[in-house]
Formats: sequence, C-alpha cells, structure tokens
Amino acid sequence: MDTETRRLPLGVCASVAPFNFPAMIPLWTIPLAAVTGNTLVLKPSERDPGAAMIIAELCARAGLPPGVLNIVHGTVPTVNRICDHPDIKAISFVGGDRAGKHIYERGRKTGKRVQANLGAKNHAVIMPDANKNLALNSIVGAAFGAAGQRCMALSVAIFIGPAQSWIPELVERAKQLKVNGGFEPGADLGPLISPASKSRVCDLVGSVEKEGGKILLDGRKLQLEGQYKDGNFVGPSIVEATTNMKAYQEEIFGPVLVIVNAETLDDAIAIINENRYGNGTAIFTQGGANARKFENEVNVGQIGINVPIPVPLPMFSWSGNKGSFLGDVSFYGKNGLNFYTQNKTITSLWRAEDAIGSKASVDMPTMR
Repeated sequence: MDTETRRLPLGVCASVAPFNFPAMIPLWTIPLAAVTGNTLVLKPSERDPGAAMIIAELCARAGLPPGVLNIVHGTVPTVNRICDHPDIKAISFVGGDRAGKHIYERGRKTGKRVQANLGAKNHAVIMPDANKNLALNSIVGAAFGAAGQRCMALSVAIFIGPAQSWIPELVERAKQLKVNGGFEPGADLGPLISPASKSRVCDLVGSVEKEGGKILLDGRKLQLEGQYKDGNFVGPSIVEATTNMKAYQEEIFGPVLVIVNAETLDDAIAIINENRYGNGTAIFTQGGANARKFENEVNVGQIGINVPIPVPLPMFSWSGNKGSFLGDVSFYGKNGLNFYTQNKTITSLWRAEDAIGSKASVDMPTMR
C-alpha cells in the first residue's frame, strides 16, 4: 500500500495591491502564484497602477505565457467582482482595515481562501542601555521614511525611564530630514498620496493638543516652493500622547511619531499587548536579558532587536497577528507556497491475491 500527498495549484487566484508599495506587493504574489501553477488576476491601486503595468510588460518579455498574469483596474465594483467570481479560488490583499475586512468577509462567503494584511501601530521600545546613536537614527528613519506610509513604519516610540532624556535630540534629528518630491538628490521623504490623506494626518496631529498632549515637532505648515507648492506635503511631526488619545489609537499613515513614556520594560510590554494591532515591534537594548524577555512576552508577530523594521526575508514568512491580519495562511515563504496550493492525498494498493478473493471486506483498508 502506498500513500502520497501532492501539492496542486488552486487555479485562478487574485491579488489586490495597495498604493504605497505598487511594485513590492505584486512581486510577493506574482512569483508564488505562477511557480505553484496558478494564474493570477492582479488589481493594482487605482491611485498608482503604472508599476503593475510595467511588471506585466516585463513578465511578458521574460516569456510568461499569456493569461498567467492578468491586470484589471478599478475601484470597489472591480474588487467586489473579484470577491464574487466563482472561478477565483483565493485572494491576497494588502491595505487598510476597511477594505481588508470587506474583502475577507465577502470573499469567504463565496468559499475563497483569503489572506488580508491590514493596519498597524508598530511600537519601538528604547531602553536606557540602548546604543543611543543607533536607536535615535533608527527611529527617525523608520518613522518618517516613505512619509510614514508603510504598514511597518515605527509610529510609536516608548522611552523607558532615563531614556526619556533623549527625546529632545530625537526631535532635532527629525528636523534635519529633507522633504521634497521624492526623486531629488538628498530627499528623505516625499508627499502623502492625496489631499484627503494630508487633511486626515493634520487633523490627527491637531487632536493631540486638544486632548491634553504635546506637539514637539509640527510639520503641518510645511510649504514647498516651485512645482511642489500645491503638493500634499506634511513635514516630520512628533507628538507626546497617552494611549487613550486618538493619535495613538488610530493608524495615522503619515510622517507622525507618537511618543509614549513608560518607567519599566514590563510597562512597555503591557502597552504593546493592549494595542489591537500586532504587525511589528522593535526593542533597542544592549542587554540580552531585556531582548529575550521582550521577544517572549510581547504579543506581536514580527519583532526586531536593534532592527527598526523587522520585515522577514523571503525564505521566511510574514507573521503579523491580532488586528493586523485576517486569514489562516500568511504571505510568502513556506506559508506562501501553502496559500497557493491544495493537498491531494492518494492511497493505492496493488495485491495479486485481490484478483482471486471471493469475500468482500467491510474493514478499513490496511497493510495486511
């Protein structure tokens, strides 16, 4: 008796990509869908669909057969069509909470396999024994890079005890960042994606003072000259808040760092674990005991130790948790292969005596 399990493709799969990584997310899904034998329907963000078209052209030039990768454009009606179409067996989504929950719930109703990476509120813990220069530079880069428009941005910094004296220097380093169109030499961050996004970010910064917090660095009035004078720019902003304030509770998705103070590492872990999101977190310390305690007790899927943005390498898998992920199987790595395949198990028996047996057996098949 032989038993074997084969991994087979699902068939037609779909990928709904966000505006902030218009090339990276398709490059998560296209290769894995293709190498596992599936075809893929890719819907890029309507705000910046050009990258997906370039990738599709490059795939065609590289010899990917026609029909393996298919690009569709549109907004909610297109997404709903993907969720409802009976031939689509799986959907991979990266983006915000509202769209992700809608796709997950609607796709699951039609029996689809769905993985949805949602919002985040990623905390950095700065211990008093940390390498100060590394910690401050890492936080500034991770908080304000890409104008804060990435799900792994460090958007909250928790300074422990004496490390709170480093906050003024953090503010000074953030002031040195250069805001421009994004392609100019020396530009550190560019604009937000839309006027609505700029308005929302500015409102959240302003809410801190209304709720009793402090604005340590205010980038709301940043004004560029020349061709970018009407752009959606917000400069690096740093606010000091408590965990019940709106700016802490919501994903800002802009160049805003929320500072929360705590006296001990236990206090910081409690703050992080109480937050509804669980995408990423980091600790800056030179103490192995602090690092080990943090990685064991914090309830977040991706953890950096002296690493500000702990995105897993491709041979590992994405592991965001809590309110940052919906689904059973996550992105890329081994999990990605599992997502785009289904198991088929075959049990076969070849015995000469079965050809002449005169009595039927009602037992389960066995090796005997």
